[in-house]
Amino acid sequence: MTTTRSATRHAWWVAFLSGMVSYLDAGAIVTTGTALVLYGKEFGFGIETIAPLSSILTFAIAVGALIGGRLGDRFGRRRIFLLTLSLFAVGAAVLTFAPGTAWLYPGIVLLGFAAGADLPVSMSMIAEAASDANRGKMVSFTHILWMGGVIIVSLLGALFGDLGVIAARILYGHLLVIAVVVLVLRLRLPESKAWQTTASLMAVDPEMRGLRAFKPLLTRRYLSALVATGVFYALVNIAANINGQFSTYMYTTVAGAKVSTASTIGMIITLVSAASLLLLMRIVDGRRRMIWFTIMAVLSLVAFMIPALIGVTVSTLVIFGVLYSIGGAVAGEPMYKVWSQELFPTSHRATAQGITIAFTRIVAALVGLLIPSLIAFGASSIFFLMAATSVVAFAIGIFWIARMPKATDDDPALKATDTESVAA
Repeated sequence: MTTTRSATRHAWWVAFLSGMVSYLDAGAIVTTGTALVLYGKEFGFGIETIAPLSSILTFAIAVGALIGGRLGDRFGRRRIFLLTLSLFAVGAAVLTFAPGTAWLYPGIVLLGFAAGADLPVSMSMIAEAASDANRGKMVSFTHILWMGGVIIVSLLGALFGDLGVIAARILYGHLLVIAVVVLVLRLRLPESKAWQTTASLMAVDPEMRGLRAFKPLLTRRYLSALVATGVFYALVNIAANINGQFSTYMYTTVAGAKVSTASTIGMIITLVSAASLLLLMRIVDGRRRMIWFTIMAVLSLVAFMIPALIGVTVSTLVIFGVLYSIGGAVAGEPMYKVWSQELFPTSHRATAQGITIAFTRIVAALVGLLIPSLIAFGASSIFFLMAATSVVAFAIGIFWIARMPKATDDDPALKATDTESVAA
């Protein structure tokens, strides 16, 4: 009993330290959106520089995920996520002390690449430290950390926003401090036992090295899971990305509210979403998970249709925000994270996630370029787009992904790890 409790505490510690990249990922995105405006006033640039820098961040995250995921499967979770977090700290330092516009480009590339590369590796580390009884719960917990990044950066922006460029340096400096602290704490984490087991097989089996290592992902079972999770995440993320990037614009420019009002509402809705994730943590490892997923998918669709059919006003945006924050916490990105751990074996878990994360970020960046034109055509059309892409994603989750066999049920590396734990 004592050994089991100790193993559970260790797994939660791994979940926290590994999951902090979600905090840093969210912090990097939100901080950059605010800090570039402040740096622009100081360095003398406008939207013509802000827009490409924002796109660079998105694409850097995508490239980082693609490369980091494969490196994590090839060279180990611990080695790669120490390297990526070190790069993140360097990028944050460059952005914190940037003396001019030219320094923002390498800083944002490093920040985005490091965050993207860390995400699939750290998520795999969590999945391999957890057990079948709490794997979904621990993976879902990382999204609470993601919300924490949004909330803390928003609070810092509210407290120091009037200080101009100093506020930008405080925001990036906060990411630098958090990255360094987490990096120091990660130094004491051991390598994933499941990955070590897989690494020993890779050492003696040439089929698991080099380009041939991708062959299992091209088999019917894993290719199907790769396509399904990638398309689900890309489609369900379109609504989340639009809501994150353009909600303030919709409140102020379309609905006529003040920025302070939009910020206050946004903060409350974020807290509602964080509370909804607690529900996901309770049900995600149980038998009724897909029943809850279906209920929350319907709730999300109702949320989209309210401003789509009634019109975009402050009231409809608030109702939409509350309902979507609840529904999306279960039938959205958090569920993608859970499925990505369950459907792929230890040998290819990070690689698969890297591919799907990269694909999703690229789709989000491309769709984001179309949103201003859609808003000009009619703000309600945005919500019809969110509903259309989401309903396809929900159908994929219910009728395709939910019926797939879990790799965690027959992963030899996880089975070996569980046997060692029982023997201990």
